[in-house]
Amino acid sequence: MMNYISMLKEHGLKATFQRMHILEVIGECGHKDIDEIYAEVIKIHPSLSLATIYKNIIIMSQSGVLSEVPVVGKKSKYEIAKSDHIHLICTHCGNIEDKHASVDNENLLDKLAASEHFDLDKKEINLYGVCSHCQNIKVS
Repeated sequence: MMNYISMLKEHGLKATFQRMHILEVIGECGHKDIDEIYAEVIKIHPSLSLATIYKNIIIMSQSGVLSEVPVVGKKSKYEIAKSDHIHLICTHCGNIEDKHASVDNENLLDKLAASEHFDLDKKEINLYGVCSHCQNIKVS
């Protein structure tokens, strides 16, 4: 289990109970949209507003604690920021699967950035398609 208190402090944020619970909810499943996060958080803290959840997610995203993952045709999902990786995003069900980027992929992106005289800070690769689960449903 991650140490969310240290993570928040490393990013210059206070470890409030709201932020801690948001991180715990996201940490349990990996990727959640704001409505899913809110539905889980209010089970423990029913007095929290959706606005408070939004505000804290924005703050944690801007500070680098969370990363936003855009999902075509659906609400963005959020994940705890981690090393560069690839997202396989199902356009049918919205499920997101993380895959580690290979050294070959990393080298290709670095070469592309260098050839364009582009100073690369972060790599995000989102691949959109239909997951094997949804493919099986379509076939049935």
